[in-house]
Amino acid sequence: MWNFLTPPAYQAEQTGPEADRRYRKLRWQVFFGIFIGYAGFYIVRKNFSMAIPMLAPFGFEKGELGIVLSMNAIAYGFSKFIMASVSDRSNARRFLPLGLVLAALSMMFMIVPVQCIGPAHKNWAIALMGILNFLVGWFNGMGWPPCGRVMTHWFSIKERGTWMSVWNCAHNVGGALVGPMSVYGAVWFGSWFYGADQQRYFLIGTYLFPACVAILVAIIAYCLIRDTPQSCGLPAIEKWRNDYADTYSAKAEKVLSTKEIFSTVLTNRFLWYIAFANAFVYMVRYGCLDWAPTILTEKGIDIKEAGWAYFAYEIAAIPGTIICGWLSDHVFKGRRALPTILYMAIVCVLIFIYWQNLNNTNVVIACLISIGFFIYGPVMLIGVQALDLAPKNAAGTAAGLTGLMGYVLGTALLANVVIGFVSEHAGWGWTFILLMGACVLAILFMGLTYRKEQYLVKRK
Repeated sequence: MWNFLTPPAYQAEQTGPEADRRYRKLRWQVFFGIFIGYAGFYIVRKNFSMAIPMLAPFGFEKGELGIVLSMNAIAYGFSKFIMASVSDRSNARRFLPLGLVLAALSMMFMIVPVQCIGPAHKNWAIALMGILNFLVGWFNGMGWPPCGRVMTHWFSIKERGTWMSVWNCAHNVGGALVGPMSVYGAVWFGSWFYGADQQRYFLIGTYLFPACVAILVAIIAYCLIRDTPQSCGLPAIEKWRNDYADTYSAKAEKVLSTKEIFSTVLTNRFLWYIAFANAFVYMVRYGCLDWAPTILTEKGIDIKEAGWAYFAYEIAAIPGTIICGWLSDHVFKGRRALPTILYMAIVCVLIFIYWQNLNNTNVVIACLISIGFFIYGPVMLIGVQALDLAPKNAAGTAAGLTGLMGYVLGTALLANVVIGFVSEHAGWGWTFILLMGACVLAILFMGLTYRKEQYLVKRK
């Protein structure tokens, strides 16, 4: 397996106008490859959530299915960190499609607990669902790190924010496709497998059809992605653009051992600062997103309006993320801390307005749209900053550390458990205070990296 994933050897370096044209063409090619590849992961990421309502008639209970659902987030958080160290020592062209195919196969086998085991042996069925959904989450963790590796090798520090802001929209594209695919997949292909038994059509639409599409996407991604410019006979991106990060050295082009990668990442205090900042950003992101329908319906707002607010929150992320990435490159000269601080300060104000106007539907929906617009910029920029603060040969692991803190501490513990407990026992007022406090803590931790990035504005 390791030979299969070993990065390709560097080729003799080409120079001249033809090499420049080839460089520009390949940059667009690999970017498109990681964009559709990462979107493919979201086609087979959260499908189990779509299946939960259809599993109730089979005798499965919400509490049991909730445990299965949690396996995905836990596995993803740890995988994004652990598998990142493997990604940093692997060929991105093979690593990303491999992870996507394995995630798709795991999703495909989610049919088995219902079809072959069923409610007659419910405990075994639930256990298998949990294992398979854990594997789906784990293999999904193989998506971000190779994309980060490609980004650091093909795009330099003062342009990376813009490129990554566009790439980051891939998860919105992939996630948006899950709903239509589950519906039309069941309509188009359900009768092929189950005839008149329409109760089981969802198994095809939710699991099998998206998995097959994801495997096709993996093949396309493999055809497009290239590991590094040097493996294609081109110079390092820093040399080609004359744009060097503070962490760059000749050693950054060499593949490190696992021990060296973890030592490099875990001893970098600036990475820990942004990892904790990311935890609080994720607390705000999912604290607002996951609890919005509950808050709104409890306040008497129609569930349809709450649903549209939830939808608008996500859609607003796309322009907000792209603008934030552009600002970090062109206005803040490659610095990530300042735009992140600015965006989080605005989010804090919006949360306060949201809190004070819970009985005004128009203001609440406007606040949710605005929070969605501003919160996803920091989510993206912290990932970019992790790539900036670490050498290229440890970039995936650095981003994986921020992801681990974001999903395990920020989402699972703070946004889900703590906010759920506080809202139940202390009321929504204290929930909003916690969310504003999280904004302040995110700003403070990001502020600790401000001076580290100042060298970027001193360059002529």
